[in-house]
Amino acid sequence: MTNQLEQITVGGGCFWCTEAVFQELKGVHRVEAGYAGGAVDRPTYQQICTGATGHAEVTQISFNPAEVSLEILLDIFWRTHDPTTLNRQGADVGAQYRSVIFYHTEAQRQTAVRMKAALDASGAWPRPLVTEISPLPAFYKAEDYHQNYYRQNSGQPYCQMVIAPKLTKLSRHFGDRLKDDLRAA
Repeated sequence: MTNQLEQITVGGGCFWCTEAVFQELKGVHRVEAGYAGGAVDRPTYQQICTGATGHAEVTQISFNPAEVSLEILLDIFWRTHDPTTLNRQGADVGAQYRSVIFYHTEAQRQTAVRMKAALDASGAWPRPLVTEISPLPAFYKAEDYHQNYYRQNSGQPYCQMVIAPKLTKLSRHFGDRLKDDLRAA
């Protein structure tokens, strides 16, 4: 068993949602909310919200591939957001909420491309997937108040209406992949 961690960076709408989902999984050691894919160095949340930076809200996931495979992570990624809507997730609209995989290695790119094509061909979604697959140019960690957002604010209406249902879906479809302390809850 290797202790070597890998990273993958994904965006599937609001980073509070994707962070909350991936924090729950066995084999995931760290999840950080941030920004990637744009032209502005060290962007702020206020800049991102304008939609003019080109950045997406993303989460950078550090995982042990001996404990959870990239394939499982990408399967969960695609099942916990709508990868067929261009530049939008629910009420969140703009390129900053796009469906995107920023790969860190060529092997990750190949896996993402292969899985996306298979998912499209399967007919699992009524429309084609619009998930962008691009190399990670740079990752900028979001402000501290965005980190661990759901864990610190789970009672807020947005968290209850948008994030909690994603976690319920995660538990229903991937309960065996949840960290032990979370399965008991």
